[in-house]
Amino acid sequence: MNTSLNSTNNSPVSKSIFRHHHPLRVRWSEIDLQKIVFNPHYLTYFDVSVTEYWRKLAMPYELTLEILEGDLFVKKASVEYHASARLDDLLHVCLRCDKIGRSSMTFKGAIFRSNELLVESEIIYVFADPKTQTSKAIPENFKSILNNFEAGKEITSLKIGSWDELRQDALSLRHEIFVKEQGVPAELEEDDFDSTSTHAVLYNFCNLPIATARLIKPEAFDTPLMSRIGRMAVRKDMRGANWGSQVLTALEQIANQRGDKVLFLHAQTSAKSFYERNGFKVRGPLFQEAGIEHVEMIKSL
Repeated sequence: MNTSLNSTNNSPVSKSIFRHHHPLRVRWSEIDLQKIVFNPHYLTYFDVSVTEYWRKLAMPYELTLEILEGDLFVKKASVEYHASARLDDLLHVCLRCDKIGRSSMTFKGAIFRSNELLVESEIIYVFADPKTQTSKAIPENFKSILNNFEAGKEITSLKIGSWDELRQDALSLRHEIFVKEQGVPAELEEDDFDSTSTHAVLYNFCNLPIATARLIKPEAFDTPLMSRIGRMAVRKDMRGANWGSQVLTALEQIANQRGDKVLFLHAQTSAKSFYERNGFKVRGPLFQEAGIEHVEMIKSL
């Protein structure tokens, strides 16, 4: 049985029918002798946008499909050209899942320069056994997440709890990011604050943890009404989709509800802009922590 996702085949194509927009600027290497984008590059643009679509679904592609015991193979990719993109144009590469069948899913795509439609595309994927490349039924939870995203519904689940409850998933994320990715000594990753903190872990539709952080009580630092956010970690392949903000906001609400007046944290300088977008301000000079440059940041509640 097919599931149609608000198809608008008889309506003019506009940005408004797409929930997923990915900005992309045309580069010199993509221009041909006619001084327009060489036509095969548009398929590359759509492929880049597909990657960002999975990120918006909180879906680490390889690991999630391994859990689902399948993979996606392109059955059809068609492109219809209306106008040409040129050097330095800022494009918006839009996608939506338009239809889901037993083993296939159809994506409709469009590329706009401002509100001008340049290119349309249809891409059909088949869910299949990765070894035999024979089609198989799309898992129901995968269908549901596609439908929920296109309908604007919640697609992740957030768990708030103690260290005993969330230790395994929170620590696995922290070890992957801080120890493996950043080289922090493993013995520093778990400390005495963990057992008394409130922890948050964000999960995708396969119950895969993708982001975590902790909220340390004010009394741990003898700072009344001033609590600390720490161990903020987001999977590398999930960054840039606001999953960290969702975790941060949840812990901020807890601090606010219990009457805390100020939040502070030690931000890696590479993450400073992320915290600034979430309302934090720099306080004090740069310093080293675990061999990484940090800066203290605060936010009034």
